[in-house]
Amino acid sequence: MLDIASTLRIVSIMMTDLNALATMLRDARNQHDLTLREVEAKTGVSNAYLSQMEGAKIKQPSPQVLHKLCELYGCSYMAAMEFAGYPVPQQQKPAANARFLARLGKTSSDEESALLEYLQFLRSRKR
Repeated sequence: MLDIASTLRIVSIMMTDLNALATMLRDARNQHDLTLREVEAKTGVSNAYLSQMEGAKIKQPSPQVLHKLCELYGCSYMAAMEFAGYPVPQQQKPAANARFLARLGKTSSDEESALLEYLQFLRSRKR
């Protein structure tokens, strides 16, 4: 039997992953400069459901919906499935870097340079 602290940790981990999924989907949609209504027209997924997904309100989004969105946005379906809490086979599980990159979405070379520069700055402060 789980104690209250363990239960709260599990809920916290689930919310973190749902928040990561929400951020990934919202950022991917914004990068494609699409509104919720435009995504609805292209995928058949209601804009209300999309809004709830982007707000991390849907506890277990449908794999079919995730697949449609990932295809439209060009983002990692495996990362989305893992963020949503679905089991992902070990050999297909995205590496930590892949999960991070999935959250970033497409970046320009200028953005990559700025991110690397900022990371170097953060690392230099820890010394």
